Amino acid sequence: MNALPPARRSRVAIIGGGFSGAAVAWHLARAHWPESVSICVIEPRQAIGGGLAYSSEEPSHRVNVPAVRMSMAPDDAQHFARWLAASGEIERDTDALWKNGDVFPRRRVFGRYVAEQLTPYLNSGAVRHVKGQATRILRDPDGAGWTVHTSAGPVSADIVVLAATHPQPGIPDALASLTEAPGFVADPYAASALAGIGPDASVLIVGSGLTSADMVAELDRRGHRGRILALSRRGLRSRGHPDVRGEPFGDFASAPATTALGLLRTIRATLAAARDAGANWQSVFDQLRSQGTVLWAALAPRERARLVRHLRVFWDVHRFRIAPQVAEVLDRRQAAGTFDTIAARLVASNDEDDGLAVSFQRRGRTAIETMRFDAVFNTTGPAHGQALQSNPALRSLAGAGLIRADAYRLGIETSLDSRAIGRDDKPVATLLVAGPLARGTFGELMGLPEVARHAQSVAAEVAKMFETVPAAGGDAGHH
Repeated sequence: MNALPPARRSRVAIIGGGFSGAAVAWHLARAHWPESVSICVIEPRQAIGGGLAYSSEEPSHRVNVPAVRMSMAPDDAQHFARWLAASGEIERDTDALWKNGDVFPRRRVFGRYVAEQLTPYLNSGAVRHVKGQATRILRDPDGAGWTVHTSAGPVSADIVVLAATHPQPGIPDALASLTEAPGFVADPYAASALAGIGPDASVLIVGSGLTSADMVAELDRRGHRGRILALSRRGLRSRGHPDVRGEPFGDFASAPATTALGLLRTIRATLAAARDAGANWQSVFDQLRSQGTVLWAALAPRERARLVRHLRVFWDVHRFRIAPQVAEVLDRRQAAGTFDTIAARLVASNDEDDGLAVSFQRRGRTAIETMRFDAVFNTTGPAHGQALQSNPALRSLAGAGLIRADAYRLGIETSLDSRAIGRDDKPVATLLVAGPLARGTFGELMGLPEVARHAQSVAAEVAKMFETVPAAGGDAGHH
């Protein structure tokens, strides 16, 4: 009697092992036996799950939303909160517990939580971690599979999921002359980036969002007491959390606005209604977030572009709130006169003997001012519009016409089922995009709850293909 041939395994390669990639791998591994699926996560860091956002070792870098709103499992909101309560981390870091009872742990703690969820699957072999950088992704000549070239060797796959990290901030043209200067910090999250900043150093932070706030908190923790100036086009600082968290307020989804102006009017009317009802503005923005996909879908491409161009900066500072522990540092420094935020346009810069000279024009003024600083930090935010050029693996796919930038320069254009759209306007069946790089299609895809839900839906799409994609023999391994 002839023996049956060994069962074939579908090979999935996930590019990027930050939260998005880790969550896709976790959902897939939980739902399928390793005998049928081989999952390979390509991530140069030592652990899967931290990524750029949750691998910082700096104690002052905290998660920006309460722990009860963070979970790998969209259907189990308390998943992380339970892990955190059992971990002993709150006892080791009493500052994590805010006065209203919310917990804002250090970011690396959340990264450890994600890594621990994947540990059983890594140990069993259901998930494999290739500790390398993806450098090139090639579709097989017959179109049936993929080869991912990495710094640790090639990986073969039937299905590829792009879950790449945020691209580095672009350096503004006006700061180009400082790129080689000792006091210029191009990547503020790099290890020891702030180690050389003296306690009395005068610091310019270009950008006034979450990263800017992180830098002020880190400098303060390191004993810095000098002058810090944050500069951005609008001078808007990230807002904080309310003393008492409320339920989401308003309804934007029943009759969604079809224009950017219409949406703005609806938001303003809802904010007024919230004030009358004694609800805080944060509750309105929480509802906007939860209904963001519906709102984005209701807008025509031209209105989406208008929204990104005119309203995104206001959305960002209300939507991306800073932990109260960080807000407290900013408020204290501002009251002491050692921190300020201004609205200004960069004009020029120069590395001089007595410091880094930066010229800027304040909003609403004609005069150009020049100030000297001991250090200049670039925190202008991820250069999403450059993602396809700055990442070599994405660049190779773009060169082959298999992916393209979305119309709003937020990331990669995808179909509604998260397939990458190629140069021929058609979705590439076995190439999916998970996480923030897909937000041109889905709208709100930066916050953790939204990214977790998207990772779950991408994993479900991949699982559907196991029935239709002809799997190859062997593992998603080195050849």
